[in-house]
Amino acid sequence: MADELLAGVGLGPEPPEPPEPGPRSAGGAAEETPAPLEEGSSQDGDVSSDCSREDSPGSRLPCFVPQGKTHFPEMFQTGHLLFYERFSAYQDYILADCKASEVREFTAEFLEKVLEPSGWRAVWHTNVFEVLVEVTDVDFTALKAVVRLTDPCLCESHVGTFTAECVRELLELKGQRLPLQELWVVFDGSGALDQTALAIEHVRFFYQHIWRSWDEEEEDEYDYFVRCVEPRLRLHYDILEDRVPSGLVADYRSLLAQCEGVYRSFLNLRSSLSACHADSEQENVSMVQGLELYSELEQLKQKLKLIENPLLRYVFGYQKNSNVQAKGARPSGQKVTHIVSSAMVTGLLQALLRDRLCQGPGAEDTEVQFHSDPLSAISACYEGDRVIVCPGHYVVQGAISITDSIELEGYGLPDDIVIEKRGRGDTFVDCSGADVRISCMKFVQHDAVEGILVIHRGRTTVENCVLQCETTGVTVRTSAELVMKTSDLCGAKGAGVEIYPGSTCSLSDSGIHHCREGILIKDFLDEHYDLPKVSLVNNIIHNNEGYGVVLVKPRIFSDLQENAQGGAEENKGPKAQPRGEAPEELTQPRGEDLEEPAEGAARRGVRARPGPPGQLEGNCEVVSELVAASEQKGQLRRKRLSELGITQADDTLMAQGLFVAVAENQFKWNGKGSFGTFLF
Repeated sequence: MADELLAGVGLGPEPPEPPEPGPRSAGGAAEETPAPLEEGSSQDGDVSSDCSREDSPGSRLPCFVPQGKTHFPEMFQTGHLLFYERFSAYQDYILADCKASEVREFTAEFLEKVLEPSGWRAVWHTNVFEVLVEVTDVDFTALKAVVRLTDPCLCESHVGTFTAECVRELLELKGQRLPLQELWVVFDGSGALDQTALAIEHVRFFYQHIWRSWDEEEEDEYDYFVRCVEPRLRLHYDILEDRVPSGLVADYRSLLAQCEGVYRSFLNLRSSLSACHADSEQENVSMVQGLELYSELEQLKQKLKLIENPLLRYVFGYQKNSNVQAKGARPSGQKVTHIVSSAMVTGLLQALLRDRLCQGPGAEDTEVQFHSDPLSAISACYEGDRVIVCPGHYVVQGAISITDSIELEGYGLPDDIVIEKRGRGDTFVDCSGADVRISCMKFVQHDAVEGILVIHRGRTTVENCVLQCETTGVTVRTSAELVMKTSDLCGAKGAGVEIYPGSTCSLSDSGIHHCREGILIKDFLDEHYDLPKVSLVNNIIHNNEGYGVVLVKPRIFSDLQENAQGGAEENKGPKAQPRGEAPEELTQPRGEDLEEPAEGAARRGVRARPGPPGQLEGNCEVVSELVAASEQKGQLRRKRLSELGITQADDTLMAQGLFVAVAENQFKWNGKGSFGTFLF
């Protein structure tokens, strides 16, 4: 078991390099150095030092020395474990397929197999003091160790009145028994205590970050590891690695604190009910209060689960962000021009007055406000304001949220006005204003998780901009509209542009390149969504890893169409591919048939103007596939109306307003071709 556990956490035969001092080891994926020890090391905030232990090849774990007034011995450094190491330990060795009510039993069985029952030393750590103790026995069922103070006694207190004698009295009150998660094992270079240190680390981490006091009262039909441990563990590391928006992290911690408080109140009330006389008025009142607390507790738990679930977390975050309210017009009714410059000099001010601020004769004076960074300027905006960003390199922390109709323009060339985002957890730019205009600037996002630009609603126009991103580029949500002109988008690890059902997207004279996919059109066959309006004119979509344009469709609707036709004729839509795979070969239009998709498209309000031979193939492929998908949706709607007894459907009522203009685009050097279909 010892060797398996060490192998399960990725510890090889050679001693690992010691982690760098600081919140996380090199690479950014490891967990922080144990916070309690850091906080308790010194009132001056000294950081613990690490030791490489090259002279002790027997141990596979690093160690560190907590710095402070008291010279404690070296301790095992176990807070550096990676996600997959903890995941493997909990799934394979500790919890397996246990239920919530069996967690303590399974944990005790695990500890009996790997924990040394006596003969090792540890530091008992609390928020008030640290003291060195010796373990004489372990109560595995209670997850506690029987200890005694070492001789001489090593103790460091953060409260002047709490002395070593107070520690002895406290230990006697506890019956010399301490929770294992409060013990930090003293380093042993022989390697004999490696498994003990790791086992206690797993117990400590579980009860600090995974276990909830109400878990035992949850239903036990499902595997506790799958239902609770895995999503909470993933969330912990996503937060640790800045992969969750900061606002959502704050919401989660607030909800967790509220849930703990409500649960304690519920337990206290339930205990008081057992002491009440039956049918008494106090019992009736308490029952009503108990039902209210229970209802509130369930609502809070559901909100926590939404954030813990990695599939629902993004949806929850999106809804949270999209509910930001617009300010509307300024109470005075006046519009303001905001000037952003890191340093304003007379020459720049004169140029601004000449080119941007001076108006014609008879025009009213405009109020001008000056800012040192774009984020503060946008935060100060009301409806109709204008933000002019002067040349410079601006670094922003947090998301830029644009909720009102404003103009954000750079004064100069895009490469001269650079706005760089730091912090991976938040979206770079959120737009929800009715009419937002962004022009002449460059947005740079490094090592990010959320997209560079998300349009939740309203119309956003992006002109003469450069979007340099590392995740999803631009996301156009349902009912939102994007107009992008003469701009350049590159570097997305997902799609350069994601088009959601019911949205409007117009791209012209722009470049989308070096992304995983160029443009991704989300499923719009569901009858609850309107078709998107897509216009792609004179764009260059090149050097993308996958396809230039990808259409995402659900397999279920293709199956429904086939069933409706009864197999009488071959499905005219694209042939279904295996789940999660795009077709190996796209249907290539033959020479004499190249004009046919465009003609069929024209009859349906779809336009595909001819272009050079190298461009025509990709343009017609996009149009024909979108038209085929549109026909599938129409057939599904007619079938469902027929099932409801509506035998005649008005064609104008059935029309969903699809308009696709795909013309004169160039699809070059895309890894899988110009167009593909993804079935899910």
